[in-house]
Amino acid sequence: MTSLPARIVRRLRERRFPGQIAGILATPPVTARADGLVLFSMIGTRVLLPYLVAAKSLHAQLDAGRFVILDDGTLTADDKALLAHHCDNPEIIPLASVDTGPCPRGGTWERLLTILDLRRDNYVIQFDSDTVTTGAVPEVTRSIAQNRSFTIRGDADAEIRPVAEIARRHAGNPTDHVQAALEARMDELVVPSLADPYYVRGCSGFTGFAREAAGRALAVEFSQGAEALLGRAKWSEWGSEQVTSNFVVANAAAPLLLPYDRYMNFWDEGIPADVRVIHFIGTYRFHRGAYVAACRKVIADLRR
Repeated sequence: MTSLPARIVRRLRERRFPGQIAGILATPPVTARADGLVLFSMIGTRVLLPYLVAAKSLHAQLDAGRFVILDDGTLTADDKALLAHHCDNPEIIPLASVDTGPCPRGGTWERLLTILDLRRDNYVIQFDSDTVTTGAVPEVTRSIAQNRSFTIRGDADAEIRPVAEIARRHAGNPTDHVQAALEARMDELVVPSLADPYYVRGCSGFTGFAREAAGRALAVEFSQGAEALLGRAKWSEWGSEQVTSNFVVANAAAPLLLPYDRYMNFWDEGIPADVRVIHFIGTYRFHRGAYVAACRKVIADLRR
């Protein structure tokens, strides 16, 4: 458990953070492109400034796409005015308007299902507000051009594997987290549309979904199969959406796992010199001043 002094330090750093990245408001607004690429995030008022850093730094490297935002219900009128100015009038979808059907509600399920609905007519990149794009992203650009799904790896050694192998690897896992609980039983999973399903421990913080007319169909099948195994209450826990995102990507046509030395989660273990996208996960987000430094670097670049 995190010590009391450490929690106090974290809160202080978190409180100072918006002021440290406020320079993003002085950067030029983005010009959106109606080119079949959607850059998607679910956000609220608390992460407005980090979102602008994430959105503008990604768009600057792609020079493509338009923004679509899922409002978690907390965006204010002033927030929406700022987003309209900086992100060229993005489409903003209210969380309450999303029909999750037979899938769970909450836990970012509305986010995933909206993405999968959008991909019927668009290539969709989901990026979290705590990502920062620090350099060119040729693997992402090629994936868009080839209509190929991608994901950042959950850890450096993650690979796409048959579900039977996943189950063997995670059998007897002592944790009760919904991801581990399902991974340990993935060989029992019934997904009618797939004879030989695959899975990968990816990270939905930075994921690309290829254009696909079937939309959310596979995710719904997977969710129903998982619920049959684990029960509704367990499958409704936080993390089930992440598992579903991983499954959908792993079973796409020729999915790409982004190279971890250039597209990484920050675990407080240093940052490679040639990194392109960093996902500053909550546990270590404010360690070593790395997040602030990355944000300030791209803000300076955007001002040029």
